[in-house]
Amino acid sequence: MDTQQKEYEKMKGEIETEIRAIFKANMKIFDWDIPENDERKSARLIIRAMEEAISRLKDEIEAGKYDNY
Repeated sequence: MDTQQKEYEKMKGEIETEIRAIFKANMKIFDWDIPENDERKSARLIIRAMEEAISRLKDEIEAGKYDNY
């Protein structure tokens, strides 16, 4: 196992925790801002935004944006 894989194994739980925190924070904002919020629809929209952001990050990685981070 190389060093990146070891770090990944060490950090993946924390990364998931952080992602869930971002998701939950946005769910709260939707609840505050929308009087009769449809939580499931809001959750799907938040996930869509997160997936789109991850897709953009992937494109940036492939373009070399983080090669010398």
